[in-house]
Amino acid sequence: METYDALLASITPDTGETRTILDPATGEPVGEAPVHSVEDLEAAIAAAAAAQPAWAALGHDARSAALLKAADAVERSAEELARLLSREQGKPLNGPNARFEVGACAAWLRVAAGTPLEAEVVVDDGETRAELHYRPIGVVGAIGPWNWPMMITVWQIAPALRMGNAVVVKPSEYTPLSVLALAKVLNEELPEGLLTVVSGGRDVGARLAGHPAIGKVMFTGSTATGKAIIRSSSDTVKRLTLELGGNDAGIVLPDADPKAIAEGLFWGAFINTGQTCAALKRLYVHDSLYEAVCEELTGVAAAMPMGNGLDENNVLGPLQNRQQYEIVARLVDAARNSGARILLGGNPDPDQPGHFYPATLVAEIDNNNPLVAEEQFGPALPIIRYSDVDEAVTMANALDVGLGASVWSSDPARAREIAARLEAGTVWINKHGAVDPRIPFGGAKQSGYGLEFGVEGLKALGVPQVING
Repeated sequence: METYDALLASITPDTGETRTILDPATGEPVGEAPVHSVEDLEAAIAAAAAAQPAWAALGHDARSAALLKAADAVERSAEELARLLSREQGKPLNGPNARFEVGACAAWLRVAAGTPLEAEVVVDDGETRAELHYRPIGVVGAIGPWNWPMMITVWQIAPALRMGNAVVVKPSEYTPLSVLALAKVLNEELPEGLLTVVSGGRDVGARLAGHPAIGKVMFTGSTATGKAIIRSSSDTVKRLTLELGGNDAGIVLPDADPKAIAEGLFWGAFINTGQTCAALKRLYVHDSLYEAVCEELTGVAAAMPMGNGLDENNVLGPLQNRQQYEIVARLVDAARNSGARILLGGNPDPDQPGHFYPATLVAEIDNNNPLVAEEQFGPALPIIRYSDVDEAVTMANALDVGLGASVWSSDPARAREIAARLEAGTVWINKHGAVDPRIPFGGAKQSGYGLEFGVEGLKALGVPQVING
């Protein structure tokens, strides 16, 4: 374990072009990030291709043992990593935020290491024996987002490494320090060249997506960027796992208990200050419960402290960048101007430093309002009234995205019945956005394709091979 200052110094380049990363809560410098070039990317891919065969030859047991040691390394540096993450991304140390994210990195490494993946005998009838195996792909390109930069990077690299691949990571330009620090810690237990972070711009990302030596690209981010990656990857027929934008719907059924579900609704929507792809982003509530749900949810939201992430009391932080702040502000203003009722928030302090937008609840809003129809990706939740459950299902399914959804009810059987009608990759019951490293996760419609986590996530990082004979 090293100190925070030593960890930051270890990823600060001595030479070459750098870029100052600012704290979104204060505007103060966090550190200097390297600005890598396409030439740096080429060197990283070459090193990865050279290191990968020996890593693949170790076999699952040895690779898993290395991942378990990497998880130990993350835990040894957990507090330093969480502090850097809080300063760069903005999320508070406490709550389901920075310390939670670093802990999730260790958890996902351990599950990726411990999940069995045996050869599957598909036919064995005395004449024919066919077995399905999964072989390493080679070099995997991982392109990550700024909202959960460490955790989502581990979602990409842990199964890739376990399956015998090398990985080249391209982090978001907003949060490169967190990913560089994470890789530095992981590389304490990994062979040289196997895992490299290339902290560059769009030219680096585009080259990574189209590079002939990259066998697969994993990407988490916007649908628009995902479509660009699909186009870039087509000439080399790369395998892809894409977790793209969402605008998740939640439906509160008439038999739900507003007081019992209020806190779950809040965290479903406001985890990471709303900056989560699979957050609850539009809430449909039955007429009979509408005012009660609004009242209970407002009470919970009003009690959640927002501020600088290094303050141990806070559980909500700033938006990570000004561009996202402006999107949230525009959508809330559109709702207000349409006559919607602002229950809480919607009144940012123009004199406050940082990109803070208060937790905002908006009631009596039309389903076609931009705050409902567009992904806000921030701390503003529209609450839409409905009178018929079929109507709510239709509204929930109306958009061209389908990452997650949720149903809130006191009747589990009825909730599952409604869940089966929702067009989403995951539908949660009486919770929203709860991911588990053992449970497959992926999107429907334009929220992407491919599965992550569990056995299916491991298979997605291998090339299926049938041995028939």
